Amino acid sequence: MLSGFYTAASGILTQQRNLSVVSNNMANSQTVGFKSDRLVTSTFDHTLMTRIERGTRTHIGTTSPISTVDDIVTNLESAGYKSTERPFDMAISGEGYFNIMGLERQYMTRNGNFNIDQEGYLVLEGIGRVLGENGAVNVGGSDFTVDYDGSVYDGNMNYIDRLLVTVPDEGVELQKYNNGLFSSNQVQIVGNATVFQKLLERSNTDMNEEYTRLMEAQKAFTACSNALQIMDTMNSRATAIAMVS
Repeated sequence: MLSGFYTAASGILTQQRNLSVVSNNMANSQTVGFKSDRLVTSTFDHTLMTRIERGTRTHIGTTSPISTVDDIVTNLESAGYKSTERPFDMAISGEGYFNIMGLERQYMTRNGNFNIDQEGYLVLEGIGRVLGENGAVNVGGSDFTVDYDGSVYDGNMNYIDRLLVTVPDEGVELQKYNNGLFSSNQVQIVGNATVFQKLLERSNTDMNEEYTRLMEAQKAFTACSNALQIMDTMNSRATAIAMVS
């Protein structure tokens, strides 16, 4: 009976996490450059009931499978672009991330919905200043252009800097944060990056797919919750019968 409690409870916890992931994807369906997540689950089965002592494995029992969250995987595929009239809006075609100097760390993002601060620096609102290969990029105002290779020029076509576009080293995972931000301790500059001005990358959240996943997670959550209630009722009745006996 107790093993059934564990199975149902683990299912509830897993589906709560799944609902959180799906809800976050849906909430960011209009966030520029957002990359959706997927929950990967696995189960602990009878292998957890094996004792290892002095190099010897001893089988001590079996238990019901318990559902656990194995990983959360981010879909990094692009979902297309939309044209704007703002000179501060930019998008990267192909691989690579813009780099933003935040208060706590340097972030990487596909969100090119930039603006300028009071000192004329390109910024990602609420995060920090946009970095070029020589530091924060100061454009002064809206009269500037960005070439396809990421080179930034002022209104008189004087070179300012080249936008810093990087990717993590091969085999190095990205650490994901809120609002489509990532970080990595090991990166390399993308030498052939293509940047478009007055263009923004769309979120790759597929709302039809997310609605389907949401309904599946809700049904699974309800089923596990009902199973847990049934087992609790059965356990209470068994206890009452034992006390009467």
